[in-house]
Amino acid sequence: MRIPTEQVLVNLALYDGVEDAVQRDRGIWIDADGMIRAVGQVDDVLAEAGDARVVDLGGDHVMPGLTNMHVHLSLGLPGHLAETVHGSNLAELVLLMADSARRTLHAGVTTARLVGESRYADFALRKGIEAGAVDGPRIFTAGHALCCTGGHGWEADALEADGADGFRRATREQIRAGADLIKVCISGGIAGQFEAIDTPQLLDDEMAAVIRVAHDWGRKVTAHAGPADSVRRAVELGLDCVEHGYELTDEVTRLMAERNVWYVPTIVVSRCEQFFRDSGVPGWLMDRALAAGPRHWESLQHAIGNGVPIALGSDMPPHAGYDETTATVRELEFMVDAGMPVPDALKAATTRPAQWLGRADTLGSVEVGKHADLLVLRDDPTRSVSALRTLHVVMKGGVVYRDDHGRTRAPR
Repeated sequence: MRIPTEQVLVNLALYDGVEDAVQRDRGIWIDADGMIRAVGQVDDVLAEAGDARVVDLGGDHVMPGLTNMHVHLSLGLPGHLAETVHGSNLAELVLLMADSARRTLHAGVTTARLVGESRYADFALRKGIEAGAVDGPRIFTAGHALCCTGGHGWEADALEADGADGFRRATREQIRAGADLIKVCISGGIAGQFEAIDTPQLLDDEMAAVIRVAHDWGRKVTAHAGPADSVRRAVELGLDCVEHGYELTDEVTRLMAERNVWYVPTIVVSRCEQFFRDSGVPGWLMDRALAAGPRHWESLQHAIGNGVPIALGSDMPPHAGYDETTATVRELEFMVDAGMPVPDALKAATTRPAQWLGRADTLGSVEVGKHADLLVLRDDPTRSVSALRTLHVVMKGGVVYRDDHGRTRAPR
């Protein structure tokens, strides 16, 4: 188990997730519990911190750790990935997911929202990470995604149900297992062979049953969804968040903004040809995904233009290589390319996910009383989100999990 060390970070430029501009010549005091005790002018922080160890960051930039809101640590797309996941026993599956969790953390993702995993292995992994036995991000998980018989994900990470009563039971089963949120598949998608992206898959009473039970138990509901009409129906029933939204319209995104329904676009999944090739997916899956790209892009632009609250999510493994960076960083770059201002994109990866998760009091920004989940970059992220390509230090809860140059180990 890694233990936090009381320390003061100095000689840094800070993007705190609250102010849009970088604050220079700042100091950050991190206590022995891995919490932020003070942030401010260096001399003031040093005076307050007393004898704490001082770490000089050489003028580099510090920002909050990233949150990836659409993660599958046991991703089982048809092809090599499915063969590996489905061919593993439960112990092997947890170890496979643990390796992905470690890589995810090293990629700068200090919090991950899991939206569909296999055999309840995510709960064992979450417990191991919280106990310090496994390196990985903070995990918020939906357990199994929910789908109708033969619906999206049935052959991977989704639990089948039918009828309002069936979906009530399936929702309660995830909550019983310890789910932080509920994920439901209300339409077809990219990875289902016998469906189309615009195939409606749940009736209104089934969607309403999931949403009612989840809300009664204090959980939010997010939906895998493609077509605008399925999204509209779910939003009118009280849905909290939309995943993918491959075919959103101006009208539906206006409704989402009006109802404060969030959007996790996962734009990379309709433009990641090399990842699909490397994963050995069948041709029909790759063709469907890439063909969805132009319409998916329009959906994201509608959401940005109409003020839908947006959070970063990759669907691809957060650490997966993409254009000489990771899928997480590339997703953020795509969001900016689609028209999102850089300050909004940074918040979509930090403070806004913390709000949706109900953890804004302890996560998402560099402020007193919050966990010391920090990234160190060479370049300024407020100038370009591509500065995340210069990431070289990852800290979670005051513990350094990645340090490319050994700078954080330097004593005063």
